[in-house]
Amino acid sequence: MPTSSVPIRVAIFEDNKLIRDAYEAILQSESRFQCVGVYPDCQHLLERIDRARPDVVLMDIELPGMDGIEATRLLSAHQPDLRILIQTVFEEDDKIFAAICAGACGYLLKSNGMTRLLEAVLDAYQGGSPMSTTVASRVLKLFQQVVPRYMASPVQDEYDLSAREREILLYMTEGKDLRAIGEACFISYETVRTHVKKIYRKLHVASASEAVAKAIKQNLV
Repeated sequence: MPTSSVPIRVAIFEDNKLIRDAYEAILQSESRFQCVGVYPDCQHLLERIDRARPDVVLMDIELPGMDGIEATRLLSAHQPDLRILIQTVFEEDDKIFAAICAGACGYLLKSNGMTRLLEAVLDAYQGGSPMSTTVASRVLKLFQQVVPRYMASPVQDEYDLSAREREILLYMTEGKDLRAIGEACFISYETVRTHVKKIYRKLHVASASEAVAKAIKQNLV
């Protein structure tokens, strides 16, 4: 993992040239990031990734030839530690579910504009699961459908979550992002991130989606 003085390496897979160029320009505008590959499709996918050696991949879904979900599946199998962030116009449940199951760490809608791009890439790189608010709400509903309540554990204190951690976990199950949680709790974004990392450690999970699923399954909130 790069140190604070080494930029985060990002590869882009996007067939729309205007959007592709915009992503590259935004990433290259800050020294924290380095654009190491810009591609209009997923041809020679594994060779490109091995050559570019990105830390984070921005992946569109609708691409010519191999689509972004299949590409995510292949990349996740080829390089499990690679952070793949979906950027797409699709917000249907089946697309979201398929992308997450394929190994995507986050899912952003292009309709949100470019404002969250750098924050989302940084969040993904640091182990987070950035999602558009509407997507997070859909993910919550999907988990509520597929994880039956009768499987809930009667033991709620086994993870030793503090009152604040339970409060933040509750907001996570409601689909709020870290900034919205900070505003609701009157604490800073970085303080929320610290609490979320502790929640991950205590629940033995590695992502927001896993934490939400466990919270629902075991009735932790």
